[in-house]
Amino acid sequence: MRNLNPLISIIIPVFNEEENIERAYTAIVEEFKKHDGVNYEIIFTDNASTDNTFSELSRIAAKDPKVRVLSFVRNFGFQRSILAGYRAAKGDAAIQIDCDLEDPPSIFGEFLRLWRAGHDVVIGIRSQRVEPRYMILLRRLYYKILTRISDTPHTIDAGDFRLVDRSILNQLNSINDFRPYVRGLISELARNQIGVSYQRNKREFGNSKFPIRQLVKLASEGMYACSTMPLRVANYLGTFIALVTSILMFAYIILRMFSHHAIPAGFTTTTILILFGISLNALLLGVIGEYIGRIYNQLRSRPLVVVAKSLNIDHENIALLKGE
Repeated sequence: MRNLNPLISIIIPVFNEEENIERAYTAIVEEFKKHDGVNYEIIFTDNASTDNTFSELSRIAAKDPKVRVLSFVRNFGFQRSILAGYRAAKGDAAIQIDCDLEDPPSIFGEFLRLWRAGHDVVIGIRSQRVEPRYMILLRRLYYKILTRISDTPHTIDAGDFRLVDRSILNQLNSINDFRPYVRGLISELARNQIGVSYQRNKREFGNSKFPIRQLVKLASEGMYACSTMPLRVANYLGTFIALVTSILMFAYIILRMFSHHAIPAGFTTTTILILFGISLNALLLGVIGEYIGRIYNQLRSRPLVVVAKSLNIDHENIALLKGE
């Protein structure tokens, strides 16, 4: 049974979003005026912005105690910023939304309705995106592959815009993952997940913090975090190359036995094969290295983030970020 007067935590990760802070705050406050009996808090996690983002956050937090701010000593990345926000949340449920308002707060009402109906995770599914067609197809292909190679289902056309119940938040507090893939973690923990279709807006101010390079990095993080399939692929590929090499070597020996002129000796062929073998080894060692690096970072047990400044946040919430 859900609380009749719940507290909802709104998690907003920001990095150089000075033009969008006030807009996001106002839109969220106006949206909650439509929902009687629903209390809220807004938690901004500032990833060491270099513009006036923190000044804007300080100004708003000074006039509204419902606004809480965590500012980090350096940029710890989008995923760790989201997880830090979830750990600082006090609410019965939390909603993560981007500061640029590409994901509209008007969907909150449907999120809350489905949450009250018993769903522990409500995902925003983008029915229409303002981006090139090829990017939409690549995203869908990626999530199909990710679902296929991992044990956890991943929703196509979904991002991090979602509502998460307190039962999931409590489990996120106890998970010590140095390089988290938050949407994958939540999908793995969810027991009764459902999606809400919506149309995504176009960013009006500032630039996207996810160019192609960052999207590729996020995609690889998802692959390595959710599956060991890359290791198996490396093993399969190495076995396949070894098998093909053995067959070619056997065929070469047979041909040389019957005809010395069938396959002329050549420096180029030998060089290409040697370089190919070196490149393949480097590729396979790189895949293995990714997993070893993750193990190394995990064993060091460093804090999720390091907080430089906090506004309207108590010590208990900050302690959760350190794993205390």
